Amino acid sequence: MTELSALWMPIIVSAVLVFLASSVIHMASPWHKSDFPRFPNEDKVLDALRPLAIPPGDYFMPRAGGAKELNSPDFIAKLNKGPVVLMTVMPNGPMSMTRSLVLWFIYSLVIAFFAAYVASRALGTSADYLQVFRFVGVTVFLGYSAALWHVSIWYRRAWSLTIKATVDALLYASLMAGAFGWLWPR
Repeated sequence: MTELSALWMPIIVSAVLVFLASSVIHMASPWHKSDFPRFPNEDKVLDALRPLAIPPGDYFMPRAGGAKELNSPDFIAKLNKGPVVLMTVMPNGPMSMTRSLVLWFIYSLVIAFFAAYVASRALGTSADYLQVFRFVGVTVFLGYSAALWHVSIWYRRAWSLTIKATVDALLYASLMAGAFGWLWPR
């Protein structure tokens, strides 16, 4: 077993590496440029939605009021008439990346902390690079990817988005695992 306090350096370094890699992936490469295609008739849709003043939040339409309504002829008719929509409404105005980038870095620190915890309980200070890489890598990969799949399964998010994010998670796991293997206390 390794003291968790001895792992502060790999926690921070690995989070910084993931932050930098994700910035390059999202800003300098074409990998995610096609994730969200332009909405057909975007201006008409925005003009139709604007007067409704929909507050920021997540919405599902049509939405049944309960289990009984799911099988009612009226609700089934709404589903058949369409459209069936899962929608996130964000606040109006320019989008600031600062908040998202800060939260992303904190999230990466949290993932690194849990990976450090798992590895520190399983491995001693004499652990070799590959042992550390294996424990940290699996933990980090699960932290960045496992929760994505249910959104495609249940809410029909495009599988291409989930698969791309899973590939990203594999890269992030490799970077974090490599940093931990390199900086593991010996």
